Amino acid sequence: MTKFRLSLFALIAVPAIAVAAAPNWVAQVVRSPIGGHVMGNPAAPTKLVEYVSYTCSHCAHFVNDASASLKADYVKGGKVSAEVRNAVRDKYDLTAALLARCGGAKRFMGNHEALFANQDAWMEQIMAYDKGAAKPTEQKAALRDIGQKTGLYALMNKRGFTNAQLDACIADPASEKAILAMTDEAWNKVKITGTPGFVVNGTLVQGSTWELLKAALPAAAR
Repeated sequence: MTKFRLSLFALIAVPAIAVAAAPNWVAQVVRSPIGGHVMGNPAAPTKLVEYVSYTCSHCAHFVNDASASLKADYVKGGKVSAEVRNAVRDKYDLTAALLARCGGAKRFMGNHEALFANQDAWMEQIMAYDKGAAKPTEQKAALRDIGQKTGLYALMNKRGFTNAQLDACIADPASEKAILAMTDEAWNKVKITGTPGFVVNGTLVQGSTWELLKAALPAAAR
């Protein structure tokens, strides 16, 4: 009788229980109302805003030092969202900021990190370009000229963008308006003292390094 029962039970199919996969918050990037790019859970209890300048060496160091840990230890679990906003300082910075927005929100973080990872190379070309011959005076032509002659277009070409696409990103008035609005907010309203500048849940962080920012993030955010 016991053997019969075991055989009968073995014939009964046990339905598989579906286990929902945890969201990959790092992969979720959306545009914020002011025009920044928010990576992570939009309902995260801790909201980090980073104000960056692409020509700022301290910003490049921050991205190099912080990016992997910020994503894995804070954003991935859904407790922190990280928004990148612009605080442009010059025409070269503006050119890079416009190019970073090529491809929309889904391409932004990759573009953003690539610009900083290769900053030394294109900044060296910018210094040579700045000392060179006469440049176009019309703004959009000037920004295109910068992109084409300082390695910025070449870098973005490697990321799959054509020159025609890059020209369109440079010419996009909505992108320029958003970048300048964020820049005004950074320097004149939030009153950051330099780049990178950080705001955590509405409070300006004193300092510009990953170690100082980590200390400002709530302990529960990890």
